[in-house]
Amino acid sequence: MPDSPSSPRLTFGAAAIIAVVVAGSAGAFAYTAGWLSPQRLTPPKLVDAFAPGDPALGHRRNHAKGICFTGTFESNGKGAELSRAQVFQLGQYAVLGRFNLGTPNPQAPDGTVRVRGMGLQIATPNGEVWRTAMINAPVFAVATPEAFYQLLQAVGDKDAEAMKSFVAAHPEFASFGAWAGGGAWTASYAEEPYNGLNAFTFIDASGTERAVRWSLVPAAPAVAITQAELEKRGPDYLEKEITERVRQAPQRWTMNVVVANPGDVTADPTKAWPADRRKVEVGTLVVQKIEAEADGPCRDVNFDPTVLPTGIRVSDDPFPAARSAAYARSYDLRTGESRYYPRTPAGAKP
Repeated sequence: MPDSPSSPRLTFGAAAIIAVVVAGSAGAFAYTAGWLSPQRLTPPKLVDAFAPGDPALGHRRNHAKGICFTGTFESNGKGAELSRAQVFQLGQYAVLGRFNLGTPNPQAPDGTVRVRGMGLQIATPNGEVWRTAMINAPVFAVATPEAFYQLLQAVGDKDAEAMKSFVAAHPEFASFGAWAGGGAWTASYAEEPYNGLNAFTFIDASGTERAVRWSLVPAAPAVAITQAELEKRGPDYLEKEITERVRQAPQRWTMNVVVANPGDVTADPTKAWPADRRKVEVGTLVVQKIEAEADGPCRDVNFDPTVLPTGIRVSDDPFPAARSAAYARSYDLRTGESRYYPRTPAGAKP
């Protein structure tokens, strides 16, 4: 799948939205048994649709370009009002994660990829982990897994009218498209917000359940640049920049949990909740160290959003389960292809 601005199909401009959606999904989505019959659609079919016939062997099938980090989550204790998960008890918890670009091409120039993501794992002393995958878009592109697969088909269609027809048939795409075409670019992973666009359910100590979404808000101020300016800084500028920035000082994001009101739509990630919904600041993510992915701790982590601690469960949003199936397929493929993405041999590191 081409992702260079020199491609006539994916030049950033008239076809920007197409490139963004393919490269910038919240992850590879697939259908589980409850969605469609295997005869109609399977996780392998959907995963293969990201780079049909030409995947980057040994790499994630989407969000293939990335870099690892480690650090801590500093919980302020306020989240315990919403969830009994240990991660919300006052304290510091180990994290590992991955900054990434939404593209199936691990060599994609930074300036050709609109969507940036973060995979995050927080581990607690009771042995539980919380995994989540977030992106910098404020809403998702489509409302259902079915529509997402249709989108991939439209993008892969050689008929130039296919994408236009898809957009016309899916008006919910408009909000994401407006962000993709008009949102500001930055020159740092540290200046991006990362949004968990899917709804989950928090369960507190009394058993009360609340539908929530979460986001990470950067402490670093965003400095807007143009896509052309980012391209001039080099194809791998973002990795170099975040490595140097974290070397100078840890980078921080505030985690906010937004609580839905009764009646708010929880099964459609294209619909943002109103701005007046209750928001609880539950802690701070502190990124303390950056490591190259090839030998880093995030390389073999599957950031499956259904890996959840006690006190958090999936909601009626269909995407987390769908993503889980596709992530598993992608993980199996890339780990079986590790010879194509070798680690640094023992003793060869400086």
